[in-house]
Amino acid sequence: MSALPDTADYVVIGAGSAGCVVANRLSADPGTRVVVLEAGGRNAGLLATMPAGMATLMRAANASNWAFESEPVAALGGRRMFVPRGKGWGGSSSINGMLYVRGNRADYDQWRQMGLAGWSYDDVLPLFRRMEDFCGEADTWHGKGGELPVRYGTSHDPIYRAFIAAARAAGHPETDDFNGRDQEGVGRYQVNIEGGRRAGARRAFLLPALKRPNLTAGTELHVTRIVVEGGRAVAVEYVRGKDRTPGRIAADREIILCAGTMQSPQLLGLSGIGDPEDLRALGLAVVAALPGVGRNLQDHVDIAVTYRSRLPLLWSRTKGWRAGLVGLRYLLSRSGLGASNSLEAGGFLRTRPELDRPDVQIQFIPGAMVNHGQKGMQPFDGFSIDMIALHPESRGTVRLRSADPFAPPEIHPNHLATTGDVATLRAAVRLARAIGEQPALAPWRIAEDEPGADAVSDAAIDAWLYERAATIFHPVGTCRMGAADDPGAVVDAALRVRGVAGLRIADASIMPTIVTGNTNAASMMIGEKAADLILAG
Repeated sequence: MSALPDTADYVVIGAGSAGCVVANRLSADPGTRVVVLEAGGRNAGLLATMPAGMATLMRAANASNWAFESEPVAALGGRRMFVPRGKGWGGSSSINGMLYVRGNRADYDQWRQMGLAGWSYDDVLPLFRRMEDFCGEADTWHGKGGELPVRYGTSHDPIYRAFIAAARAAGHPETDDFNGRDQEGVGRYQVNIEGGRRAGARRAFLLPALKRPNLTAGTELHVTRIVVEGGRAVAVEYVRGKDRTPGRIAADREIILCAGTMQSPQLLGLSGIGDPEDLRALGLAVVAALPGVGRNLQDHVDIAVTYRSRLPLLWSRTKGWRAGLVGLRYLLSRSGLGASNSLEAGGFLRTRPELDRPDVQIQFIPGAMVNHGQKGMQPFDGFSIDMIALHPESRGTVRLRSADPFAPPEIHPNHLATTGDVATLRAAVRLARAIGEQPALAPWRIAEDEPGADAVSDAAIDAWLYERAATIFHPVGTCRMGAADDPGAVVDAALRVRGVAGLRIADASIMPTIVTGNTNAASMMIGEKAADLILAG
């Protein structure tokens, strides 16, 4: 890569899901100079473009995954959570499950009710539609001709249809569009996969924009500090490559921080922006006192009810030499299991009828998974009804481990810290069992494997939850957006950092409350919104 310029109009920190959108939109004006600083690489390898590659990229540290580890989680027996975070162009959209789920109308209307003008569902729906290239016709909910491919999965495995039939028999409605009129129900997921290839933010937004001479996107550039002078963010300091050659770039207009839920608060702290007590304890000068930095961490926790299968599923189809056949078919035709995320059906349900939106999500998987597949599939054919608690009461924190910018952040998830969170997941387990035991799944089902037939009482189910529940990798909220009277807010409704001119944040960290479903679509929408706000002045 050629040398970076010393100055730009806009400096974007992080080429993740939101950062790629921001870079694309700001550089659309040929008279505007935009530079993107990314710590990772280009994410152009086979695993980063092959949908099934996520099974490898998500599970361990690699060039595309920061692979953090949390502090011990008290409610989970002191277990540490594996916390994958995307690294390189596309960020987490280059390693995630590619599900395209926006959330629920009530999520965004709740943000507006918190005093955040411009963030209601009616405000953000046009942003989602603008980004989209939907496989169906454009309508009230979907757009056509945008950069982001939105498709349905291509697998014809009959077990997906059997799951939907089982859920209907258990009393749940079927929906053909989780992002349409009504999210609640079961059905097929929409995905960001096009032509058998991952279609994340890198492919959809960054690569096309790199043809513009006014956009520069660097790699292996680890940002160490945002420089604030006279109350204004004026420059970014970074080191380059393995030899950590220092550099600095000035921003004539604005700096947009898009480093994600774990690293945006970390970089703010390293720049002297955060809780004064925390900063002084590490010998860091206080530039802006914002006690909310790193607080309000929210995440989705999941648990999988698994069954053994008498018919071949993912395990038999991918073990041993068959994995080579899957790869060969993919290389020759971009089809087959390699072109699927194996998460093509699921649903959004309520555990209590009085709720205003679903509080649990299902991901149906034709494999027996434990801890969201962090250790791969169980060594037998089976299927999983993975239940995800969507609206946690528990809140965690992200703190600086030290003043060293290369030290990982200190992550305290605080999962299942309330009786309400445990009750929701327990109820979700019973919903899963009611589906899994339906006749539609009988051709596959031998018996329940986990938690097992003996786990019937609340106490037995809870004990299993504490042993097995884990994050499903949707952290948000650590630089939360809030109204002027919110003492814990880090940014305002225009995403401007309080007390620091010329600095905005655009990523999942600004969400005041977590959305009803996977968080990547909402993160890209936040990038779209940020660009609109910046260009509006």
